[in-house]
Amino acid sequence: MMNRMAITFLALCVGVAPHGALAGEEALKDQARKALRRATDFFRTHVSTEGGYLWRYSEDLTGREGEGKATDTMIWVQPPGTPSVGMVYLRAYEATGDFYYLEAARDAAYALVNGQLRSGGWDYRIEFDPRQRRRYAYRIDPPREDARNVSTLDDNTTQSAVRLLMRVDRALEFKDEKIHEATEFALSTLLEVQYPNGAWPQRFSGPPDPAKFPVRKAGYPDSWSWTFPGRDYRSFYTFNDNGIADVITTMLEAFEIYDDAKYQAAAEKAGDFILLAQMPEPQPAWAQQYDADMHPSWARKFEPPAVTGGESQGVMRILLTLCRATGNRKYLEPLPRAIEYLRRSRLNDGRLARFYELKTNKPLYFTRDDYELTYSDADMPTHYSFKSSFGIDEIARQYERLRAMDPAELEQPEPESSPRMSRGLAARAKTVIDSLDEEGRWVERGRLRTDDRDPPVRRVISSRTFISNVRTLSDYLLAVR
Repeated sequence: MMNRMAITFLALCVGVAPHGALAGEEALKDQARKALRRATDFFRTHVSTEGGYLWRYSEDLTGREGEGKATDTMIWVQPPGTPSVGMVYLRAYEATGDFYYLEAARDAAYALVNGQLRSGGWDYRIEFDPRQRRRYAYRIDPPREDARNVSTLDDNTTQSAVRLLMRVDRALEFKDEKIHEATEFALSTLLEVQYPNGAWPQRFSGPPDPAKFPVRKAGYPDSWSWTFPGRDYRSFYTFNDNGIADVITTMLEAFEIYDDAKYQAAAEKAGDFILLAQMPEPQPAWAQQYDADMHPSWARKFEPPAVTGGESQGVMRILLTLCRATGNRKYLEPLPRAIEYLRRSRLNDGRLARFYELKTNKPLYFTRDDYELTYSDADMPTHYSFKSSFGIDEIARQYERLRAMDPAELEQPEPESSPRMSRGLAARAKTVIDSLDEEGRWVERGRLRTDDRDPPVRRVISSRTFISNVRTLSDYLLAVR
């Protein structure tokens, strides 16, 4: 008779796990399902406000914040707020097939519907207190002339809201009238506020006047001031924080979900703007924002007219995405020049400067206290990243891969990747399960940035951590399914 070691060896050779390993896997799978449900129960029951979420909470939930201080009648749209949590609920639904998670995602979508502005998009936050709501022009509320009606594309705010609504709409088979109508209104608005040259602004309250925004190629201004002018920059063509790239991604997904060519056409039009916006030599990359004359321009007091080593990389990645999504190689054409330029602009520490002076290509920084523009990085403010990681080599590899593809292959959609089982994934799932407390919370050491209490909060509940841990559990369950 074969001994146990021989049986185990034989089982591994033929690809069959020994009984003990199978039992361990089933036990971990059961633990993952239970942890996922307990964590979601706590977040929905105790953390949620009207189906939506903020960024961070004190352990006792009395302190709350998004990017700024928040109350218990407020939720945040800007990631990692409500859309981000809703997305991970959809992931949990995909992993388990349990409608409980789809209901949680639907609640998050309803929260967004209740905070959609008449201008079609979203502000960073949504207010549910009846008195405070009067300050905002929410679509579901009676109109008020003095109410705030400015939608923002900054920090993936409106874009992430639209993407959650689209995905929940699809999961509900387009049968929820409120969610479907709000999604269509948001998408139609994004088409209306797209500029004639294909760009989008940072913020909008209505469609632009085409006469004020002629289609031009980017160029250098004759001169530019080192002094912050305090000019309103919200209508500028904006790459900052991947604003336009995130709208392109949204439009491509809208085309995939609704099979309406106008969404892909909008994405391609935005790609054409990116081609126009590439700066000429000697700096063939991109600026954070451009005025109507297609010159790099000031935005905030720490965002000067410059060529950017940060956002330029996001622009290059979305060009790769557009090439693969459309099969059109014209979106690859700017990349060799940009790659070569950014490689020669690399700093001594291996990174890229956020800002390079126009034409001279000298790195630009600001002083910490008085925000004076300078060539020195010795005294930079800490709230903003004035240096960017160097991702050009990976971009170059992706460029070469797409350039070498057969045209027929290029036109095929990128296959979706599913989580694969590995020891690392199982170990991460086990760690996530073990760190969940008896109440179904992931509590961690940390602070609220807006906390003015004495003593300050030392332990927090983070939406970002919740999202990461729920994704880990969902990925594990998908991998073992």
